Amino acid sequence: MLHAMTKKTTKAAASKKSEGTTSRGGNGGATRGRGAGTSAGGNAESGSERTGKVAKTQLVEQVAEKTGLTKKQSEEAVSAMLDVVVDAIRSGQSVGLPGLGTLSVKATAARTGVRPGTSEKIQIPAGKKVAFKVASTLKGNL
Repeated sequence: MLHAMTKKTTKAAASKKSEGTTSRGGNGGATRGRGAGTSAGGNAESGSERTGKVAKTQLVEQVAEKTGLTKKQSEEAVSAMLDVVVDAIRSGQSVGLPGLGTLSVKATAARTGVRPGTSEKIQIPAGKKVAFKVASTLKGNL
């Protein structure tokens, strides 16, 4: 009950300070208990490295640091590698990434589903999906 009251008073105080969304957005993330890494400030990048996703720009920076390439060269290398992987997947090929895993295309069978809310039965057509199988070396090191 105390947590709910804290949340309301924090939002009310934030909206009184400024009618803009920036103060509410910054306080909202910290109040919900998502951690300091997601609140507005300098810690957002370190929080995403630990628990969130790694963005393409972060990949480019890390490739530049490890290889000695410039950021522009490493951006071209990362983009080229991603393009090759996407093209291979689109053509139906599997892509093996040593130490990481294998991306492949799997066919899905046609099936009967239920529409949420109405409980109406619908036919879901056959299709394709991308599957990822984690490498055993990575799975063992997690």
